[in-house]
Amino acid sequence: MNAHTPLPNLELDAAIADARERYTRANPRSLARQEAAAASLPGGNTRGTIWYPPFPVAMAGGEGCRLTDIDGHTYVDFVSEYTAALYGHSHPVIAAALKGAIDKGILLGAPNTYEADLAAALVARFPAFERVRFCNSGTEANIMALSMARAITGRARILVFREGYHGGVLTFAKGGSPLNLPFPFEFGTYNDVEGTEAQVRALAPDLAAVILEPMMGGGGCIPASQDFLDMLRRETAAAGILLIFDEVMTSRLSPSGLQGKRGVTPDLATLGKYMGGGASFGGFGGRADLMDRFDPAQPGAFSHGGTFNNNVLSMAAGLAGITHVLTPEALTAMNAHGDALRTGMEAILAKAGIAACMTGEGSMMSLNFVPGPVTTPGELAAADPRLVHLWQIEMLLRGQYVTARGMMALSILVGAPEVEGFLAAFADFVETNASILPH
Repeated sequence: MNAHTPLPNLELDAAIADARERYTRANPRSLARQEAAAASLPGGNTRGTIWYPPFPVAMAGGEGCRLTDIDGHTYVDFVSEYTAALYGHSHPVIAAALKGAIDKGILLGAPNTYEADLAAALVARFPAFERVRFCNSGTEANIMALSMARAITGRARILVFREGYHGGVLTFAKGGSPLNLPFPFEFGTYNDVEGTEAQVRALAPDLAAVILEPMMGGGGCIPASQDFLDMLRRETAAAGILLIFDEVMTSRLSPSGLQGKRGVTPDLATLGKYMGGGASFGGFGGRADLMDRFDPAQPGAFSHGGTFNNNVLSMAAGLAGITHVLTPEALTAMNAHGDALRTGMEAILAKAGIAACMTGEGSMMSLNFVPGPVTTPGELAAADPRLVHLWQIEMLLRGQYVTARGMMALSILVGAPEVEGFLAAFADFVETNASILPH
């Protein structure tokens, strides 16, 4: 049986059918919303990541670390908007900043005070940043970083890693998307130190950049090894290749991001997600000699427009979040709760003898129905996708909001009681389904 052949388990199919039936009965308004939306939105949605069968629950609102759907069910949020809802929902400091900005006017067509203060805070926090520029999403930040790398080096090719994700047009799962930007990409294997070292050396004359998340997010929450990061820093520096860390997600894993925690400083780094305090945000920055190419007062400067690059809502919310909420103490506590959650899930799986493992670090993690350890995303190909689907539906029915792919992320408002509640629900799921889970 190859890695892509589903387990011949009729009992598993029956359990999924039963879970879907109970889920559908419990969520009639979400089902009606899905059916009505399909008349004007392809598949009833405008963001494929948040769709899952038989249909997604639609949310009415959120407060703290909890969400309420349109059928009136309340969930503890372990999706955290795929790391973007780091501050939870309706955080009073963020809400006050947004309301204050709205009261003063939001479309000013000029520099504002928030953007300079936010930039200064980011430069002080992240080792790679000597200068920074803003845009509208992590996708856009990565596009700008890659484009400037090609322009500055005069080289064309970009090294990416299989199953990596850097945005809607920079997605490399299953060989890459037909919608990807037409850059000449080369594919490497994440955490393959010797193979990637040889690849970088061979490609060096035409390689503009190497881009990676220092811990894969969408690729399975797989941390890069220290040897892998050290090798990339050494080899790119020697060959004049720009090393880019996509820290759109991983910047939450320490006060200085994973670049600071690992002690590896890239030439450029990108941000997004939570950095706008819940409003649209992207940022890219790095060495002054690189970033100053965007100085419009200099001859031959790179042009970089964008009506909403410095939009007042994102700048105000982002500044309030990073200066008043996201303290080192708050980040440390959030990541400690994540470590406790991951360790607790591992213990439950081990006690039941389930052939599954957890990957991740701090407040980001993923449940994988393969034996561990996992060091590269290719090792996840053996997982039967029906298992994580059953887990998701059953956890939703237990009031725990989780993703369709097994990834989880905490907000700073998730505490020990929420972690304990999740572990109790997870233990119940494992016990109830022990006969059909892999051993």
